[in-house]
Amino acid sequence: MNVIELSHIQKSFGDFAIRDLNLTVPAGTICGLVGENGAGKSTTIRLLMGALRPDAGAARVLGADVSSPEFLQVKEDVGVVLDEAYFPESLNAVQVGKIMAATYRRWDQAAYDGCLKRFDLPGNKQFKDFSRGMRMKLAIAVALSHQPKLLVLDEATAGLAPIVRDEILDIFNEFTREEDHSILISSHILSDLEKLCDYIAFLHKGQLLFCEEKDRLLEEHGIFEGSRENLDYLLPEAIVAREENRYGGVRALVKRELAPAGFHLEKPTVEDIVLFLVKGAKTR
Repeated sequence: MNVIELSHIQKSFGDFAIRDLNLTVPAGTICGLVGENGAGKSTTIRLLMGALRPDAGAARVLGADVSSPEFLQVKEDVGVVLDEAYFPESLNAVQVGKIMAATYRRWDQAAYDGCLKRFDLPGNKQFKDFSRGMRMKLAIAVALSHQPKLLVLDEATAGLAPIVRDEILDIFNEFTREEDHSILISSHILSDLEKLCDYIAFLHKGQLLFCEEKDRLLEEHGIFEGSRENLDYLLPEAIVAREENRYGGVRALVKRELAPAGFHLEKPTVEDIVLFLVKGAKTR
């Protein structure tokens, strides 16, 4: 079963458009949505949650069309954390929990209390006095405490200290140990996605350039560093993108299967691949 299915989605805003977006996320997996600012990541998430209507195409979440009346009930199974946490400024964490208990049918107060303790969040401090990191942790605590099957996270780890981010990533990993639990997460912190994700989906200017298994993506590509003369041993189609420095050196993203046997390539990171693909897309 796929927890997310986007089929031929089109959405235009003036000079920006999501064009023919097709994306599926299998149940029990974590998919990282990456792309530069303005690529369409937040728009995609808003389309998924029914906050925007597509001009064409269909979006399904947990088996329900997001434009159908049934999706209102399915939303109970989706925990959402946006890049900014929005709670009334005068409320504290205890009061937020009471409001959420009246909002969600399956609110788990013990889970919420456990998150507040684990995140070291004060119960009586007003939300207006929370730091950005505390605000994001409170939003994550709420998202985890109504027994969701799917987490949709838009820059949920932005603004958090590295130690806190690692703790949050551990919690997300724990969440997906249940085989029917899944996550879609967008982030500019590509090293986080490399640690966490099973799939990487790359948006560029409103178009999905790929959605691939992370391990396969890393296995299929390599990084060349050396002289232009050595790079010329490769077929042109083996070079995905390249950059040159003023000293005559070259760094390139290469398709391993098209490189000669014994040709030395370094192992790439997800960040290497995404940055080179952005450069390659800009030159096409």
